[in-house]
Amino acid sequence: MNSVILTAGTRVLVALLVLFSVFMLLRGHNEPGGGFIGGLIGATGFVIYAIACGTDAARAALRAAPETVAAAGLGIAILGALMAAITGQPFFTGQWLFLGAGEDGDKGLPLSSVLVFDVGVYLVVFGAILTLVFALEEEI
Repeated sequence: MNSVILTAGTRVLVALLVLFSVFMLLRGHNEPGGGFIGGLIGATGFVIYAIACGTDAARAALRAAPETVAAAGLGIAILGALMAAITGQPFFTGQWLFLGAGEDGDKGLPLSSVLVFDVGVYLVVFGAILTLVFALEEEI
């Protein structure tokens, strides 16, 4: 399409959708959201961009092949699942690391293997959806 309004509006919408998808990813395990829905929302932004500006422009804006993003996400998800096995606990058991924990009772910033797994799921869903949509749109 050659609509200036659609192209300009899409750029703003992509930024908002990607930001909202990261928000959904990070609020995931305690409230509704997580890697799957975050990946779908993030991919939606790039799908809209591909419709407005073309698949080549969307691939350039993504800066990485969606297949590579999905493969990296799969590796990260497996790493998150295996973190428990390293400590001798059952597969997928949540592991916690508290950064900046002090002796005064302050626990610091909690990081978990569950978050690592969710980031992997986010990237797998994001990459898989974009791979499918880009392939379909290039056929048209």
